[in-house]
Amino acid sequence: MGSQEVLGQAARLASSGLLLQVLFRLITFVLNAFILRFLSKEIVGVVNVRLTLLYSTTLFLAREAFRRACLSGSTQRDWSQTLNLLWLTAPLGVFWSLFLGWVWLQLLEVPDPNVAPHYAAGVVLFGLSAVVELLGEPFWFLAQAHMFVKLKVTAESLSVILKSVLTVFLVLWLPHWGLYIFSLAQLFYTTVLVLCYVIYFTKLLGSPESTKLQTLPVSRISDLLPNITRNGAFINWKEAKLTWSFFKQSFLKQILTEGVYDIVNNLGSLVARLIFQPIEESFYVFFAKVLEREKDATLQKQEDIAVAAAVLEFLLKLALLSGLTITVFGFAYSQLALDIYGGAMLSSGSGPVLLRSYCLYVLLLAINGVTECFTFAAMSKEEVDRYNFVMLALSSSFLALSYLLTRWCGSVGFILANCFNMGIRITQSLCFIHRYYRRSPHRPLAGLRLSPVLLGAFALSGMVTAVSEVFLCCEQGWPARLAHIALGAFCLGATLGTAFLTETKLVHFLRTQLGVPRRTDKTT
Repeated sequence: MGSQEVLGQAARLASSGLLLQVLFRLITFVLNAFILRFLSKEIVGVVNVRLTLLYSTTLFLAREAFRRACLSGSTQRDWSQTLNLLWLTAPLGVFWSLFLGWVWLQLLEVPDPNVAPHYAAGVVLFGLSAVVELLGEPFWFLAQAHMFVKLKVTAESLSVILKSVLTVFLVLWLPHWGLYIFSLAQLFYTTVLVLCYVIYFTKLLGSPESTKLQTLPVSRISDLLPNITRNGAFINWKEAKLTWSFFKQSFLKQILTEGVYDIVNNLGSLVARLIFQPIEESFYVFFAKVLEREKDATLQKQEDIAVAAAVLEFLLKLALLSGLTITVFGFAYSQLALDIYGGAMLSSGSGPVLLRSYCLYVLLLAINGVTECFTFAAMSKEEVDRYNFVMLALSSSFLALSYLLTRWCGSVGFILANCFNMGIRITQSLCFIHRYYRRSPHRPLAGLRLSPVLLGAFALSGMVTAVSEVFLCCEQGWPARLAHIALGAFCLGATLGTAFLTETKLVHFLRTQLGVPRRTDKTT
């Protein structure tokens, strides 16, 4: 498969992921608004913060390293060994769900049972749902490695919709169940998700259609189950060592980046999750397929190196533009967003300052997502290990800085410490990218340069909206607020128009990769 074809598939995967995120957030928003009419906000808070964090942390620690290591492997591999390695995520998930469940029940404060009943059952069921989802990891990996876009969209959309229907039904008919409602809905969601992948591959591999798919490494469903390979080795130890390196990196990353406060975190990171996460996940697959680990840029196929450099440049440009837009306009509209979301209780306190600080963090988060996406796809195992040592050294400085800054400026200090941490990680990745392409004619880091005209547009928009906020928001009533919103919309349109006229290469890239329909395989 050529690099251009892989690029097209990665772009479609990213765009479908973006659409899925928008759909899921919309469904979640409407569902929460409905649930709050029947259940207490404390129950919804426990689910969205405590139990969802348990579920996501278990999945992250159990599978993130395996995904990075296995997706970056060559197509010329023993697929049985790779699938065997992926099956290890299930027992690892059992360990993490038991350990974290114990932490959630014994070390963290348990909510009042009169306010949030059945909390212990919720912890057990959310941990179990994570383990169930990990049982589908080999099937997910096969679909992701071969970029079965329609399967991903269908499975995740169907799972979320059915979960929402079940939640509404239980809320209406059995509201006294409390946390049982959300726990059973979550378990139902992961079960449906896994079954979608299993049923799809069962039907595909048992049909004549599968013989047409020459790229699939398996011919029957039993090939996806754990088995001993021809050479007697259960797993590929090179992949296993790389997985261990990525696990250490993932564990440190989870420790270093957890923790910005509830509502501000949800509002501030919403756009980041919508835009950057699907792009990072999809283009990691692209870079992992196009680039070969252990090889310098001069020793690889120059066509692939050129395509990877061009894609990295455009992704950096897109991340920078998106992050700057959020930072510039987020500064002037943080107070209004919090006022609309939670009223004067949020907008009159420290919330606006927290959200403004978080907008800066989102800019760094966007750039870091793209740079690490490339870096972890191109690094050798030894380079990943060296990076882990840097992360380990960074953890102590991060904790010290967090302590000093929070004592000096409160909650904002923690966000600023996260910004410092993210800045160091970006610097590490930029140094790696510079070294990687140093002896080639390609300069992908040029994506971090914007035209003076566009920078001027951002600066002017920032000044205009900041003045507008002083005179029109938020105590002046809704007519003034609407004028503030209209002025911001005009400035945003003018800034995006300037970007459209000055960043013509980026516009062409987005048009060619996302705007032109492509013929896809019937099975995907």
